[in-house]
Amino acid sequence: MKKLTALCVLAVAALFQFAHAAESPVGKWTTIDDETNEPKSVVEIWLDGSELKGKIVSLLKEEDKGKICTKCKGKLKNQPIEGLTFIWGLKEDDGEWTGGKILDPGKGKEYKAKIVVTNGGQNLDVRGFIGFALIGRTQTWNRMQ
Repeated sequence: MKKLTALCVLAVAALFQFAHAAESPVGKWTTIDDETNEPKSVVEIWLDGSELKGKIVSLLKEEDKGKICTKCKGKLKNQPIEGLTFIWGLKEDDGEWTGGKILDPGKGKEYKAKIVVTNGGQNLDVRGFIGFALIGRTQTWNRMQ
């Protein structure tokens, strides 16, 4: 009986850990343009210590490949968009990732950011905003399999 109980506890713990990992923002995502509703790029999200970061791995439209961030400022100016770290500084806070920034390479503007994993880990709601989170825009990205 003790072995069966221990086995059940281990199984539940493993399932909980798997479910928690599936709901992590870490991984590769297909971004969806909130204006055209079409796939735009592939991004990779990772943890650097406790800081969540993201970079643009590839642009999906042929005409976008090779573009540089002409409107960016500082060290990001004229850098290739593919490979560009455009999310940084986010920290986990009760299931949401907040307190960091996201860069819109097309406009060269930085916004405060909030990221939430949704739909059982299959989607990522990414919100960029100025000032308050109520004033901004949200894109829903899809996890790559």
